[in-house]
Amino acid sequence: MYKILLADDEGIVIDSLSFIIEKEFGDSCIIDHAKTGRKVIELAETFHPDIAVMDIQMPGINGLDAMREIRKSNENTIFIVMSAYDKFDYAQEAIKLGAIEYMTKPMDRNRMITALKNAMALVDQEKKRRSNDLFIREKLETVVPILENGLIYNILFHEYFDEDIENYRSMLEITADYGYMMVIVSGDAAEGNHMTNAVGSGVKLQQHYQNIRSYIKDYFGGIVGSVMGNKIAVLIPSEKNSMDYNERVEVIGKARELAHKLRERTDIAFRIGVGRVEKIRDMESSYRDAVNALLLTTNTVAHADDLPIGCEYSENYPVDIERKIFAEVEKGRTEAALNAAKEYFEYIRGGDIMDIRLKILEFALRAEHISYSSGGMVYNISNRRDYLPTLMGIDDTDSLWNWFSDRLIFSCRNISTKREESSNDAIEAAKKYIESNYTDNITLEDVSREVNISSYYLSRIFKEGTGENFIDYLTGLRMDKAKELLATTQLSMKEICAKVGYSDPNYFSKTFKKNVGVTPTEYREGK
Repeated sequence: MYKILLADDEGIVIDSLSFIIEKEFGDSCIIDHAKTGRKVIELAETFHPDIAVMDIQMPGINGLDAMREIRKSNENTIFIVMSAYDKFDYAQEAIKLGAIEYMTKPMDRNRMITALKNAMALVDQEKKRRSNDLFIREKLETVVPILENGLIYNILFHEYFDEDIENYRSMLEITADYGYMMVIVSGDAAEGNHMTNAVGSGVKLQQHYQNIRSYIKDYFGGIVGSVMGNKIAVLIPSEKNSMDYNERVEVIGKARELAHKLRERTDIAFRIGVGRVEKIRDMESSYRDAVNALLLTTNTVAHADDLPIGCEYSENYPVDIERKIFAEVEKGRTEAALNAAKEYFEYIRGGDIMDIRLKILEFALRAEHISYSSGGMVYNISNRRDYLPTLMGIDDTDSLWNWFSDRLIFSCRNISTKREESSNDAIEAAKKYIESNYTDNITLEDVSREVNISSYYLSRIFKEGTGENFIDYLTGLRMDKAKELLATTQLSMKEICAKVGYSDPNYFSKTFKKNVGVTPTEYREGK
């Protein structure tokens, strides 16, 4: 249905237009009309026309001014303009206001019908666009919670690569570099610093999750994780690297209101912990602070900055650099870890020699602990027997740096080497299995089960190690075997097809030509 507004001070013109529209377009149009500029504007506010046929010269407010007013509340209305005056400036102004046609009176019937058809096509196009936009928004309403939960999961459980976090940030349009975590804990009631019936309330929490998520978004926005037991983790991005007193009071106030509102709507009791502001990549630390805040108090809402939680650092202590050192060690990235360590060492270089010795010993042991925990090394308590005597015998900072950097290199290279060796072993085992079973209908899942790692991880390291994905590698191997059989035997195409793992000769022939450039028959004849 198209809603058409007719605006003209001459009744005969309105009657003529109504007759033309009803005769040409039948019941597909709803028509209303007005004879003055003011009435046109008022009618447009309630009628919301798709198309408006406007006369310029009307009593009171003229047609062009009426179009300007209509456009304020009906931005998609399409105008067709009529005038008894063939003036260029009228036509130019009408076009600026969105008119698709400017015609002089007396109107030409066929031209008006064509203009209306064109306008209807534009209305249809705009409705389709809006429908598509709504469809996309509906899909996003399904996808966004999955993305948000993926980001929360990856950060809290430290199961990510750098590019993963950047991809999540891009898709969720997170531009801030900082943020803080909230943990929303449910139960039947608060008993001291814990909630009763955590398991039962976790089930209720899951049942009410969509409404709870909506309320969290209303109060804080942010990134909302899924239900984990009787908890929901929430990440609130922040442009600032800390939260001042007034902001903290405001956050606590909103959290109290949220807990009260959720209790009203779900009949579940809630406590909310708020962590310190950290870099987005360090949200795991903020989450721990939020949980610990709830453990140290019986309040409904607890903020980590109000409590003696975590380590306090002197004002200029480079905590970000310290964290970066060990984040890079965990990834086995030697150069990046050394760069961060060098920056940290410059911070302590001018201090007392004993302080420097103790700090680099602490860092070296911490890095090695990460290295041993990553697997592939046998720990022996005597391995570090000479560390303390060696450090006590060094009196210059350059030599201390050399010792420190050697220990970091050892730790990083052990991690990266063991990962590489593990990946290489898995790739070689996968290739061996493929070469032994390429005649069967094997899948990536079959290979991953054989080498005992997930298909997702195998797919990634196989591509990195061979330069090909699993399907391309398997196909290439089969094509090489097929070429060998075509060149050295008189087996039929059907027999060769079966021997290289294909059940359909036609599909085999198409695959062969796609990969080799000629058909199997042409290849044999060329030999």
